[in-house]
Amino acid sequence: MIIGDQNEVTVAVLKAIEKTPDPRLREILTVMIKHLHGFIREARLSEEEFHQACNFIVRLGQKSDASHNEVVLMAGSLGVSSLVCLLNNGNKGQTETSASMLGPFWRLNSPPTPNGGSIVRSPTPGPVLFAECKVVDGKGDPIADAVVDVWQSSTEGLYENQDPNQADMNLRGQFRTDAQGRFAFRSILPAGYPIPVDGPVGDFIRAVKRPHNYRPAHIHFLIYKPGFKTLISQIYVNDDPLLETDVQFGVTKALIGNYVCHENEAPPAPDVEGPWYTFDYTFAMEAGEAKLPRPPISGKAVKETPSPAMAK
Repeated sequence: MIIGDQNEVTVAVLKAIEKTPDPRLREILTVMIKHLHGFIREARLSEEEFHQACNFIVRLGQKSDASHNEVVLMAGSLGVSSLVCLLNNGNKGQTETSASMLGPFWRLNSPPTPNGGSIVRSPTPGPVLFAECKVVDGKGDPIADAVVDVWQSSTEGLYENQDPNQADMNLRGQFRTDAQGRFAFRSILPAGYPIPVDGPVGDFIRAVKRPHNYRPAHIHFLIYKPGFKTLISQIYVNDDPLLETDVQFGVTKALIGNYVCHENEAPPAPDVEGPWYTFDYTFAMEAGEAKLPRPPISGKAVKETPSPAMAK
């Protein structure tokens, strides 16, 4: 089709994809092209702005490597990750859900850890946390033998893959639920942390004058069991002051956990000093296909990650 004017560009592109064999791919491409072309017209995108946008996308890829995924970080900063999650869980967005976005720091092959074991694998400061959780189905019945990945950042705001000073797989572990659907582990109380702002995501956050580049304290979970949709979750510390302004738009009411401080009670382990915490949560899984997502990272940083300063 020879283009007559700007209005015919969209018609030509849509015609070119009409014979896409995969019906779902054809549907997605059709909707995307209509909205993308409509956005360009509504925003009156200039040639210079178009080139800036292309350069921004290129920089997202250039900033990503085996230990960092800038594209996933950008998706979270635009609320896209949270929106996709909520549209696809909780009865297709109709009810509350334990599901949340995967985030950019999940790794495959976390170390198998006995129920009640510690995920602290190198000296890591912070109050001790004892977690006791349960996994149930839609009727509230326990789900036994589910595989549960757990991961979190250090109190310095770095996941182990970002920080060569932490042992490989520090603050990561894999558990299996018992006959009552329970699993437990020992860790440290998670702390809020800033997302990296030394790349294009940081430029975006500064450009739109976000108040900060921090995430509220949370622990990540990924729960896998054949017959159920894989559940990905993040459970937030209930008194974190950043719950309302999470830079990644991940906090929902259902994901605010019950973290309790104990100061004048005997701890469950004799080596615990000072205040310690307990955490409990019940995860509800939906029936569906069990499959693992593609890991956003595959390796560990070989040099120390620069401190991700506050966005200005």
